[in-house]
Amino acid sequence: MKKIISFLALITVMISFISCRTSKPNDFQLTKNYTPDNPELYKTIVKQDSTFFDAYNNCDTKFETYADFYSDDIEFYHDQGGLSNSKKDILEGTKKNICGKVTRTLIPGSIEVYPIKDYGAIEIGLHSFSNNTNPPNEPKKISRFTIFWKKVNDQWKIAKVISLH
Repeated sequence: MKKIISFLALITVMISFISCRTSKPNDFQLTKNYTPDNPELYKTIVKQDSTFFDAYNNCDTKFETYADFYSDDIEFYHDQGGLSNSKKDILEGTKKNICGKVTRTLIPGSIEVYPIKDYGAIEIGLHSFSNNTNPPNEPKKISRFTIFWKKVNDQWKIAKVISLH
């Protein structure tokens, strides 16, 4: 009898393992049923994201607004470009490669915001980028991002970015 119960337990564990491995591929949902811990902070960071990326998308006319969001000690981790911790280099790269050429689109409902005590907040979300020289109906690749927002003298600054494509 013990052998039968052990065998059934083993089969149950194996079926559970197999069913987990054959689940559907990631559909980019970050967290199921996400509810912000701090709704006011969530609204603030979503607004900061919107303002920052409006300046990014229109940096040919709003470059100073865009530049002002970055902290002086920015760390920008890009899976394809590596680490950049020079605000000057990031801004020069944006002028050269982004302004008038690339548009960022937020994936609606993808933003999550988590407070970081005595620091600020972390924003996690999904977005896509369009190269304005490509055909308008070209498929867009959805990418993950994480932004560390640091509150400095009542201003929100971007201190770290993790951009994954």
